[in-house]
Amino acid sequence: MSSTRSATIVGAGIAGLTAALSLARKGIASHILEQAPALEEVGAGLQLSPNASRILADLGLLDALSARWSEPDHILLSSGSTLAPLASVPAGKAARTRWGAPYGVLPRASLQAVLLEAVRDEPLCTLATGQRIETAQDALAIAPADVLIGADGVWSRLRQAVPGALPARYSGNVAWRFLVPYAAAPSFLNPRTVTAFLGPQAHLVAYPLAQTQAFNIVAIHQSAEAPPEGWSRSGDTATLLSTFSGWHNDIRRLLDDARAPLMWPLFECPDGAWTDGRKTVLIGDAAHAMTPFAAQGAAMAIEDAALLANRLAEATDTGQALRQFETTRRARVARVRSRGAFNRFAYHARGPIALARNLVLSLRGPESLAADLDWLYGYRTPS
Repeated sequence: MSSTRSATIVGAGIAGLTAALSLARKGIASHILEQAPALEEVGAGLQLSPNASRILADLGLLDALSARWSEPDHILLSSGSTLAPLASVPAGKAARTRWGAPYGVLPRASLQAVLLEAVRDEPLCTLATGQRIETAQDALAIAPADVLIGADGVWSRLRQAVPGALPARYSGNVAWRFLVPYAAAPSFLNPRTVTAFLGPQAHLVAYPLAQTQAFNIVAIHQSAEAPPEGWSRSGDTATLLSTFSGWHNDIRRLLDDARAPLMWPLFECPDGAWTDGRKTVLIGDAAHAMTPFAAQGAAMAIEDAALLANRLAEATDTGQALRQFETTRRARVARVRSRGAFNRFAYHARGPIALARNLVLSLRGPESLAADLDWLYGYRTPS
């Protein structure tokens, strides 16, 4: 029998809610503590690749998600200067066939709403909002448990309970996010694809959000000046337009017409410790916040939740389960980080390197590019 019968989870984001549901499926009760007085949307859109949607399907959430998302036909890479397509990876029905699970895009708030509804329907889960947790002792004083899970994001307070955990650091990149209603969208935005437009030191991603009837636009560029810590804020759009000055006029017009774009400094966590090896463990962004160049931040949190539940359900020693969890996940996250670093290099290439990138992509077909993603999208959580 598992030594873990209860968990206290700090944070009711994607990581925390998925962890609570995953633990409940293993018969482990959890109490979630969230500092916000109400759960609200953070960020506009989200890509759920098959490695994540497979886990959510196992939790019985696929029907609810399918009613809220779009499944794009393709994932495209295109030129930011000419709009010409450079490469394509099949998604849609091909994703379900190849990787055994769908590739969906949806508002982040929609995923959180589906998770929250499932948590509230689960007898083994309880949730308390308005709980400001500064230390591990604060959390366990409110909800004593066998294990304490820090799912409190990139600015995690529970990191201080894990010796060797490292604080978040600025990545050198910022993201601008805004929505473009379908009715006002330019013709080069395709409602059936996720498209990444590539250019020197920057790229722009666009994909449809069926629920909001709008395209989610994310423009990411390098910025040496580290902004203050925190979440989104209004930024100087002149800087944005200057960064994309050499891009196609249609993209520059899209940026110029953006309605109240928000600038998000992108922070990441270096490779510090994730667990004290006894009772406390960090998951999701609290453990390994990463830049979005592989679109895997939420997926890694979901994978964390599934594996942690498996390890805790099987182990007779909670500390050992946490150490096994960290060892297994660290290797996986490191590979995803490496893919993200490669994407950043390739997406933001300039000059001869960009020309070489385009040539290589032109020589590879969709099947070859899809095969490169089998290790990522075809991943299944170890039992």
